[in-house]
Amino acid sequence: MQRPEAWPRPHPGEGAMGTQAGVPTSSARASDPSGLRVPRNSWRDRSAGAGAQPSSPPRQLQEPSLYTVKAVFILDNDGRRLLAKYYDDAFSSSKEQMIFEKNVFSKTSQTESEIAFWAGMTIVYKSSVDLFLYVVGSSQENELLLLSVLTCLFESLSHILRRNVEKRWLLENLDGAFLVLDEIVDGGVILESDPQQVVQKVNFRADDSSLAEQSVAQVLQSAKEQIKWSLLK
Repeated sequence: MQRPEAWPRPHPGEGAMGTQAGVPTSSARASDPSGLRVPRNSWRDRSAGAGAQPSSPPRQLQEPSLYTVKAVFILDNDGRRLLAKYYDDAFSSSKEQMIFEKNVFSKTSQTESEIAFWAGMTIVYKSSVDLFLYVVGSSQENELLLLSVLTCLFESLSHILRRNVEKRWLLENLDGAFLVLDEIVDGGVILESDPQQVVQKVNFRADDSSLAEQSVAQVLQSAKEQIKWSLLK
C-alpha cells in the first residue's frame, strides 16, 4: 500500500495555535505585503481621533467695499467739535456722535500713536497745535487707506489755511474746510487722496461760486437801473 504524502508541518506560530495567538498565517502574509492585517478602523486611528480637536470652520473674509470711511471729525484741544461728518448709521443721533467723539478724544489725546482701536472701530488721528483730526473706519478696515485720507485732509487744510492748521484759522475758513472734506470723501467713499488735486478742485469750486455771486449782483444792479429809468420817464 502506497504511503500517503505527509501533511506539511506548520511553522512555529502557524496553524491553530498561531491563529489563536493572533499571528497571521502564511496565506495571510502572502495576501498582505506587510505581513499584518490592520483593520480599517485601527487603534491608531481611534487614538489619534480621541485626542484631536475638532477643526474650526474657515474664517470668512469680509467682502471688499467702497464705503471705507465711517466718520471724519476735527476737535479742539478740549475735545469740542469743530467739524464733523458721519457716513453711516453707526451713530445715528447727534448725542451718540458727541459721546463717541468725547470717548475717542479721552483715549487718544494723551498718546503719541497714530492708530487706535475702540468700540469696534479703527481710528487714525493726528494733532496740530490745538487741533485733533480723526478718520474712522470699521474694525477690519485697512489702516493705510485711512491714513491716506488723514494725510490728504491735513495737507489740503494746510494749503487752504496757509500752513496755519489751528483752531482760529480753521473757524475763519470753515466753509473751505468742508469743501476740502467733500472732495476727499463722499458718502464714505474715498474720492481723492492727492492734496494738490483736492486744492485745485476746491479753488475751482470757489471761483464758480464767486462768479455766481457776481452774476447775481449784476442782475440786481441791472434791475435797479431799469427801475430807476422807468421812474424817471
